[in-house]
Amino acid sequence: MAEFRRDIYTRLSAWAEATEHKPIVLCGARQVGKTHVLKVLGRDKFESFSYVNLFDGGAKAALTGVASVHMLLDSMEAFNGVRVRPGKTLLCIDEIQEIPDLLTLLKALHEEMPDLHVAVAGSYLGMAQHEDLSFPVGSVTSIDMYPMTFVEFLEAVGDGVIAERIRNQRIETLGGFAERLERRVRQYCFVGGMPEVVETFVEDGYQHARAVQKELLSNYDMDFSKHPRTGVDSEKMRLVFSSIPSHLARENHKFIFGHIARGARAAQYESAIQQIVDSGLALRVYRVEKPAAPLPSYRDDSAFKLYLHDVGLLAAALDLTPASVVLGDDGLTEFRGALTEQYVCQQLVAAGITPMYWSNANSTGEVDFVFAGNGAIIPLEAKAGTERHKRSLKWLCDKYGICGYRTSMRNYKEQDWLTNVPLWIVGSYFRPWLASDYEPDGGADLGPLPNTDDKG
Repeated sequence: MAEFRRDIYTRLSAWAEATEHKPIVLCGARQVGKTHVLKVLGRDKFESFSYVNLFDGGAKAALTGVASVHMLLDSMEAFNGVRVRPGKTLLCIDEIQEIPDLLTLLKALHEEMPDLHVAVAGSYLGMAQHEDLSFPVGSVTSIDMYPMTFVEFLEAVGDGVIAERIRNQRIETLGGFAERLERRVRQYCFVGGMPEVVETFVEDGYQHARAVQKELLSNYDMDFSKHPRTGVDSEKMRLVFSSIPSHLARENHKFIFGHIARGARAAQYESAIQQIVDSGLALRVYRVEKPAAPLPSYRDDSAFKLYLHDVGLLAAALDLTPASVVLGDDGLTEFRGALTEQYVCQQLVAAGITPMYWSNANSTGEVDFVFAGNGAIIPLEAKAGTERHKRSLKWLCDKYGICGYRTSMRNYKEQDWLTNVPLWIVGSYFRPWLASDYEPDGGADLGPLPNTDDKG
């Protein structure tokens, strides 16, 4: 696989160089690049790399029943031939959910061998099947990994200079690249951020990338039957997952149980939805009744939207063509809106934000996203093109005395009560903390939002 730069690598590098460090648990949906980034870390930051993947039958047999640190190190060396040396070796166990008991050894590893760097990786889908799976709280640093962000995609397609300007919040220098960035956003909405798809797109183009997307969707479908949580019907998981694109294609993106199957009710499908969300394959965005702090206290658990974890997979599930997405076929307005919301949600979540949405009681007014940041409540409207804001955003801002934000294909602009944030910087602009702010104890500096005095 091509070595695309992943922002999470900065955080992992800081961990590798830190004097004090806890074992890392790297989690994410299948195929988001967990294994690759750990292998690069082992190659670049350590003298040796002791790696096992528990999907390998031999590796799983070698580590099954291991009950002590000594047994673990001895079994791994016997299996892969790598001598573990604290301070010089990265010990990595991939797909650790295949032997959940190994998670309990992480605390002992940290206590008995504090100089040893240990990183384990697991897929959300596999972990979600174990209801009693627990991490040794306080003894590990958990990190979530997502599909490639738009900024990472920019670097992969050769626009690294622009990507770095976005990372560094140099908003005023981006105005001249608006047309190029708009096209890149459209490309990203078709390709998405799954590393294998991005690599295929870079090397072979749109159609080959679509074939990989379809294969991923098919693999997810098969995985549902392999990893069902006790009491969860795998067929219901399939129905829920396959219904997400059609929900997003509707004018009202709210998840309606009756759209899954005739007569479907929340009680019948909630556990299936929760496992899909826990697996990282879907993002659940709850409705808030009031845009006020603390935001979670106004959450309406009965109303929510479901997005896929990757915008490119949404485009594939909807069978949208490169021409309709990249060139902007005006006959597909409703789908462009769905892709734009999916894109924005994905960038916000990857930035560490928990987005919600607001609507009034009868759903006649709605704002796409609402979240907390910099001590304020931020309402954000996502627009596919350059059209004007909806009245709901203005009404909400006036009623609650808050500033509004819109993200669209327009350049950055501050107006009275509204700030337009270009789609190409939305993730970086609202990011509450940066990878470079990583603290070895696992803490995160929740710094201020980017300076809104920057104009471009």
